[in-house]
Amino acid sequence: MLNDYAHAKGVKIMMHHETSSSTQNYERHLKDAFSLMNQYGYDAVKTGYVGDIIPRGDHHYSQSMNNHYLYVVKEAAKHHIMVNAHEATRPTGICRTYPNLVGNESARGTEYEAFGGSNPDHTCILPFTRLQGGPMDYTPGIFVTRLSEWSSNDSWARITIAGSLALYLTMYSPLQMAADLPENYAKFMDAFQFIKDVACDWDDSKYLEAEPGDYITVARKAKGTDNWFIGGKCDENGHTAVVKLDFLDKGRKYDCTIYADAADAHYEKNPQAYVITKRTVKKGDTLKLREAPGGGVAISLIAK
Repeated sequence: MLNDYAHAKGVKIMMHHETSSSTQNYERHLKDAFSLMNQYGYDAVKTGYVGDIIPRGDHHYSQSMNNHYLYVVKEAAKHHIMVNAHEATRPTGICRTYPNLVGNESARGTEYEAFGGSNPDHTCILPFTRLQGGPMDYTPGIFVTRLSEWSSNDSWARITIAGSLALYLTMYSPLQMAADLPENYAKFMDAFQFIKDVACDWDDSKYLEAEPGDYITVARKAKGTDNWFIGGKCDENGHTAVVKLDFLDKGRKYDCTIYADAADAHYEKNPQAYVITKRTVKKGDTLKLREAPGGGVAISLIAK
């Protein structure tokens, strides 16, 4: 009934196959599971491999496990199903051969913020390491960074709201998440507008400035449009991004919306402080933007 209701509203549902790392058992049921997905109109699966591999003694990066991951992706391709694997082996470019491998976790994603947190420079390292092998499902978009505001967990995410928005550009994935609670987004709907606007896949990408572990600024052109989006993320030291708009079309103007850290923003002391400004820009303009410690900046450029 849920599936029928979703399809009636134009919403697709992903199916979650949590194997609990019993991969041989999963393989026994894999073809039947994919056929069931075809029957009910599911075209995406999130596979999971939580826990120690069964049989014991094997591990997530062994040859047998690499063979298993590839087998799942190939079988899914036969069924026209895209795969988003969690706790899986780090991809090494095979999504070029099997583009239905739409994104893997395969690194410390946002969920680790609930297990004690990751340093702010973590997201300034991954684009130079993990993301070289293929898209990453990082599950970005955390606005309420202290879990104690809505749960008994006292962990907190080391990022500002503007920095969270930047991750939609710097952490490439054609399958993106809005990972916070709906009621948390309701408190910051003006900032949530960027998540509504930003594309998931791109015709072009420009890496404008970067220093591994310190900062990264990326511009991407939304697929099939003339619109660009920019994301800049920095570590705990802060950064001033100098964004040269040389990549824009000559003779065209763009409605520019900048989601930036406020002057007093800080990933620990004041993570929810941001300012939104609007202006018109063109090719050749330069934007100089302050990023707070653990923060960042997100920009939408909508062609007129």
